[in-house]
Amino acid sequence: MIWDKEKECIDREDLKQLQLERLQSTIQRVYRNVPFYRRMFDRQGIDPDSFSSIEDIKKIPFTTKNDLRENYPYGLFAVPLREIVRIHTSSGTTVMPIVFGYTKGDLKIWSELVARVLSAGGITKDDVIKIAFNYGLFTGAFGFHYGAEKIGASVIPISIENPKKQIKIMQDYKTTALISTPSYALLIANTILEMDINPNSLSLKFGLFGAEPWSERMRKEIEEKLKITATDNYGLSEVMGPGVSGESLEKNGLHINEDHFLFEILDPHTLEPLEEGQTGELVITTLTKEAFPVLRFRTGDLTRFLPGQCPCGRTLRRIDRIMGRTDDMIIIRGLKIFPSQIEAILYEIEGKQPNYQIILERQSGIDSITILLEVTEDIFSDVMKEQSQLINIIKDRLSSEFGLSFNVKLAEKRSLEKIDGKLKKVIDRRN
Repeated sequence: MIWDKEKECIDREDLKQLQLERLQSTIQRVYRNVPFYRRMFDRQGIDPDSFSSIEDIKKIPFTTKNDLRENYPYGLFAVPLREIVRIHTSSGTTVMPIVFGYTKGDLKIWSELVARVLSAGGITKDDVIKIAFNYGLFTGAFGFHYGAEKIGASVIPISIENPKKQIKIMQDYKTTALISTPSYALLIANTILEMDINPNSLSLKFGLFGAEPWSERMRKEIEEKLKITATDNYGLSEVMGPGVSGESLEKNGLHINEDHFLFEILDPHTLEPLEEGQTGELVITTLTKEAFPVLRFRTGDLTRFLPGQCPCGRTLRRIDRIMGRTDDMIIIRGLKIFPSQIEAILYEIEGKQPNYQIILERQSGIDSITILLEVTEDIFSDVMKEQSQLINIIKDRLSSEFGLSFNVKLAEKRSLEKIDGKLKKVIDRRN
């Protein structure tokens, strides 16, 4: 499969009409078949026949993750269970999981949309793709698997294995593309260096990474260490999985599959639309999902629409890489700071991906912010003077960037506080 120019270079007016027709069809379907949405419409006095333009979507209340959990397991399915051919779920380790259903039609569209993302990232039928996502109830591995097969590429479903085994397979099977999280790709890259393997001896050409936020600096480090072209992609299980959007080889924003999803970017506090270029919360409505359609789903992810057209020729709109989440945003002394901004500065100073935690506290009515930076062999020193110099450099850089005083402390390896076994970037103790 090659780039489907006809579908990805659609005229804006034609696209708007297609979106409206598909939105009207989706609204009718959920009103008839999903009690949750029927109650929502009736409560708000919304007539499902009253949608005559895309702008009318503003009449519909938002759908949240909590709504999805409260309808566990099949309460939001819009088709009978006998038409469901695939079921995936969220992790549900600490709360009720969310169950996602797919019809045969959903799987066909899913494969096609992931194939678009893969094609944009350089993948062709001649590639040998290693998928290093966990093959389980999550959507990531299966979405990329069937998208790659749709293209006609060879797929190695290795899942999450020991990095050394991953590298052995790369060498022996002449893998040309790696699909994983960016952090896992960096782990593989560092293991290659530790094993004293020349990355130029591998057949790798492309890396398609997603499922977690990552910075431009991290992209550059991965590309330099693996000698590949790395592109970003974005998807979420609540609306489909991977295939929602992805970068082309121009690497200047993620093209949205607008013929299947309606995107809004809203102020996370007022929930009003933002101008192009302004960062806000991404809200998504599915336009073609049969089994599990969602209306105005609040993703909690922060991004912005990018202006202009991509040099690659695709006319589908672009969003910026995900900056963080609404619940990660730090507001301190009137300033709004995202952890990704702090991470970029730590990366700049340390020269590699930092492991850190941000602690917010309040004493005598004054808010303070402390950065706990986990030491590595590169920065650890028994000489207090050298540690003090590092701390002062970080403090000065952060203060210069944000106009705010920061406390910085070095923490021993694996000592950072975890919640439910996971490292939480921001811990707010001000309550």
